[in-house]
Amino acid sequence: MKPVLLPPRPVQHFYRGGDRIAALRGIEPETDRQPEEWLASTVSRFGSDDVGLAVTDDGAYLRDLVGADRAAWVGARGGRDAADLGILVKLLDARQRLPVHVHPDRGFAASHLDCPYGKTEAWYVLETEDDCAVHLGWNRPVDRDELDRRREAQDGEWMLAHMNRVVVRPGMGVLVPAGTVHAIDGGIFLAEVQEPTDFSILLEWSVTTSTREESHLDLGFDAVMPAVSTDALDAAALDALISTAGTAPAEAGFRSLLPSAADPYFRLFDAAGETASREAGFAVVLVSDGAGALVSEAGSVDVARGQVYAVPHAFGAWRLAGAAEVLVAAPGAGWPMTLRGGDVR
Repeated sequence: MKPVLLPPRPVQHFYRGGDRIAALRGIEPETDRQPEEWLASTVSRFGSDDVGLAVTDDGAYLRDLVGADRAAWVGARGGRDAADLGILVKLLDARQRLPVHVHPDRGFAASHLDCPYGKTEAWYVLETEDDCAVHLGWNRPVDRDELDRRREAQDGEWMLAHMNRVVVRPGMGVLVPAGTVHAIDGGIFLAEVQEPTDFSILLEWSVTTSTREESHLDLGFDAVMPAVSTDALDAAALDALISTAGTAPAEAGFRSLLPSAADPYFRLFDAAGETASREAGFAVVLVSDGAGALVSEAGSVDVARGQVYAVPHAFGAWRLAGAAEVLVAAPGAGWPMTLRGGDVR
């Protein structure tokens, strides 16, 4: 069983962007609002049956392939359902600032959304324009009643002024714990790894084509606002969420690109050239540059820049050969057993 090539399938969204995804994936953008592609996804957009799902060259949903032979794909029992891969990977190309928003944690998702996953996520910066930043966590404690008023007034400037602003550069990895308020400046192109859900609480919707009614997971703001942390994220805690490992060139080894606190949720590595083998297990591989091959005892698959592959557990331990550079996303360490314990504290 070999890695499966997944053709481009950009996602229409409520914000502008997508030209850098199209350039990497070798396609022409159809609109200026295709700022995301969900890579090797068996998860659909909230409220949709199929938007976001990965499709193979022959038109089959990856979700159906995984569900039909779970052991071959993930080598494990458990998870949310037969098609659960434990991870969702995206390309995100923002040509406008994203709205201030928050994702719920596992406890909230289990009690309100009948799902064992929340939406802790992480960003790995691929490209950025000058002085672009991510906004992460409150820089001082925020009063809940005041936050409610500012949300209803759609006062995004007030929200941003109360958030930590972090200027980013290519190769930075940023972990965003569930419950933490965040936004991304326009001009940033990144790979995102996250828990496999599409749960978002928009505190600011007026800068997008979304509406208030589409901003609270169909639960109402009274129900979802307790999922939003109002605590300050101090300098030490913020620093612990940032990795600069990827700012140095990739090497012939699978290098972790995210802070260690991400490991129970998901992992992200890069590698370039000829490598030693990495362990068997489901992975999403994005070829970010060059050409080469994924090689195991099960065979070899040629790869080239811009391609995306879903690598099944049954491919076995594999290595990178040739002159390609890749990003490799994998479920969290110990998954799916870690899913039973809720959020990591």
